[in-house]
Amino acid sequence: MALSNTQLRYFDSNVLRLPADKRSEYHEQVDRLVAALGKSLKGQADITISRVVKAGSFANYTILKKTSSDPVDVDVVVYISGRDADQETFEGLSETIYNLLVKIYPSKDVEDFQIQRKAATVKFVGTGLSVDVVPVIEDPDRPGYGWQFDIRDGSKAETCAPCQIKFVRDRKDQDKDFRTLVRMAKRWRNQAELKPLKSFSIELLMAHVLAQNGTGDTIEKRFRDFLLYVAQSGLKDEIRFRENVAPFKTFTDPVVILDPVYSQNNVASRISEEERKQIVAAAEAAWDTAHFASAENDASVWKELFGPRFKTEE
Repeated sequence: MALSNTQLRYFDSNVLRLPADKRSEYHEQVDRLVAALGKSLKGQADITISRVVKAGSFANYTILKKTSSDPVDVDVVVYISGRDADQETFEGLSETIYNLLVKIYPSKDVEDFQIQRKAATVKFVGTGLSVDVVPVIEDPDRPGYGWQFDIRDGSKAETCAPCQIKFVRDRKDQDKDFRTLVRMAKRWRNQAELKPLKSFSIELLMAHVLAQNGTGDTIEKRFRDFLLYVAQSGLKDEIRFRENVAPFKTFTDPVVILDPVYSQNNVASRISEEERKQIVAAAEAAWDTAHFASAENDASVWKELFGPRFKTEE
């Protein structure tokens, strides 16, 4: 017998979802960091922060509760004004943010600060929270938009953190179980150790399946349909959304998922051909497992997909 919506909502609420008290704690910690950044920058002429936006899974309410296999990180997009995106580099911007973080937290070990591909990261040992501070050169002509840089190739892509948050919120308004399904997919991703499949890609894939199939089926069936789409498509289809507008470009990456706020940005560009095959094979195996678990009504089989903490009742 298939799992009911009530059972899977219980699993989501009691196992997957970040609790309200922890969410408040993380909000406060990020707010303190943002305030400290603003204070540290006051009076400095070399950089001006015009806006700070909490983004990513935390802002989209699709973040998972922290466990040993589910780390917690918060993206903080820092909009920098008065700079020319054509003249800036990622190294320069992130180095500035990095030095500010070291100045703000002088007692933290150096290894607590890292420059990632698109962000400078600070880790808080007490809460286990990692904060990715993402510098973006503000576009003065388009509110919310700006240019984000890539550390590896120096390329830049236009982004809009508030628009990406609105994209997920619009899907949640259309489908009350959208965030539950995303969290289920992310827990499966972590259990299967599919690190190349990033959270935003999962949100967009789930949105694509929603656009194709609608909301008529149960949560369990719709989760299996997500796995089935990945398995059957091989992630070879170019995915775009109603929000995407011209100009478009031709991508040669193995997996192409257009950023709904900027059609020339491929959100899945980091996924290699070998990683694509790994994700597709894992989805195919997971669909078989989920189909068997549903037919047998066997919680121990569901744990193969979601880990040992899977439960649908007290």
